[in-house]
Amino acid sequence: MHHGRTPDAILITGGRVFLDGHVQEAPVALVDGKIAAIGGDAVDALATTPSETIDAAGGLVVAGFQDSHIHPHHAGNTLVTCDLSEEDSIEGYLDRIAAYAAAHPEREWITGGGWGMDQFPSGIPTKELLDRVVPDRPVYLPNRDGHGAWVNSRALELAGVTRDTIDPISGRIERDADGEPIGCLQEGAMELVSAHVPPLGDDLVDEGFLLAQQQLFAWGVTAWQDAMVESGDRGLDNLASYRRLDADGRLLARVVGAQWWEREKGLDQIEAFVAQRDAVTGERFSAGSVKIMQDGVAENFTAAMLEPYLDGCGCSTQNTGKSFVEPGMLTEASAALTAAGLRVHFHTLGDRAVREALDAIESTPGMVRPLLAHLQVIHPDDIARFAPLDAVASIQPLWARHESQMDELTIPFLGATRSAWQYPFASLRRAGATLALGSDWPVSTANPLEIIHTAVTRCPPGLSANPLGGEQAISLSDAVVGYTEGSAYANADEHRTGRIAVGYDADVTILDRDIFSASTAEIADASVAYTIVGGRVVFEAPTTGGNA
Repeated sequence: MHHGRTPDAILITGGRVFLDGHVQEAPVALVDGKIAAIGGDAVDALATTPSETIDAAGGLVVAGFQDSHIHPHHAGNTLVTCDLSEEDSIEGYLDRIAAYAAAHPEREWITGGGWGMDQFPSGIPTKELLDRVVPDRPVYLPNRDGHGAWVNSRALELAGVTRDTIDPISGRIERDADGEPIGCLQEGAMELVSAHVPPLGDDLVDEGFLLAQQQLFAWGVTAWQDAMVESGDRGLDNLASYRRLDADGRLLARVVGAQWWEREKGLDQIEAFVAQRDAVTGERFSAGSVKIMQDGVAENFTAAMLEPYLDGCGCSTQNTGKSFVEPGMLTEASAALTAAGLRVHFHTLGDRAVREALDAIESTPGMVRPLLAHLQVIHPDDIARFAPLDAVASIQPLWARHESQMDELTIPFLGATRSAWQYPFASLRRAGATLALGSDWPVSTANPLEIIHTAVTRCPPGLSANPLGGEQAISLSDAVVGYTEGSAYANADEHRTGRIAVGYDADVTILDRDIFSASTAEIADASVAYTIVGGRVVFEAPTTGGNA
């Protein structure tokens, strides 16, 4: 079967089908982009239609995975610029940057990113390292999680950032003992330099996105919520890109975009959100959600906590992180956005941010499926609040495991009690919350199998000894439902996608094995054999044989 070809109909045979929480062997018929029949009727449904057959060879047939929180244009941007995401050492980063600069003498700025905080002392890189490899041109490289940037001397100079520059309210310039900027900008301070970076250009933006879309198909992901869409000259104009690609048929996935709430503006931006939503909504793309970033991240102490962070010696500090939107304003914004018919996607990482968002939702009757993303620390008192408010828990389970960023940059500064409250997925599930799984790619991989593996084991693949809060592991069935129907529910699309059910869109992922019949330690060993979107085969694993 040819990549990207759309047969009139497809018969999937020999598969074990995940149907509403259980697995059964059944053929599945796809006709005209819809699931036409499952089980005994499937062969009959295709009796008069020319069809192609896919032999699933005992693999799992599941609704296409849907990512509830992801940034494909940002991933694509890195793929077409200086991509550091495959390196895991300072030397590796510098070699890659030097090679990229040498290969691209035409680029005024060296941009890209994807470095990990855990490679640098205290998570903070310096300009001197960059100056060694690129002394003559400005360099601006955000880290993997997008909350900090590494810049060289030339970039600071061009942006006019000196020891006299005051930290913006929403961020921090890292400095040496004398107050000189050292080449690392956190959160809102990134914009001091990013404002000077020339835009990539439409063609490169679209090219990067298409690479990212194809990578997502290879991972079995067929739909997502883009957690930050913006227009105009600020950063990456991915709203225009989605609109172009949807109009010319190159956007194949189904996407909901969450428009970016500017923290320094107020309710007056809502009119523009409504106009944008109405202007860009097309065949595969809609923009009916708004993303409010309520706090930062724990590793740089900007996640909003109810109690102060600890210092390196385990003593309490004065710092409780940052609430980027004042709680009264958050409530007003929730009410005004809801009145305008827009859904809200909150970035809530610390327990105070989670509580502030839940309080805002509780004060706004009629909010439609508000999404709370990340949920690293939730105060136990707040877990039972999600279900009654229909607040969807958009979780990124890959982070719920021991690795250096967790063990060295997080746990010591949260302390034992709060560390045990991290990523309480099982508690949320037991309390009736809807879980919608996602990745936050390119912060970390968007491979659902590795993410599901971590949700179920609380360990990285290959390790089973030291789970992070093992009592918060969820069942494999709950993880798969959360990655399909849960995210479809978050996108208000659960009557059309997210299940293998007759009449639903033919968005189907076929794995090379049935992960339900193997041990949980082997979930991440599985891979995607086929990805089908709207009845079109958009990915086929190179080794798959035996097709008709």
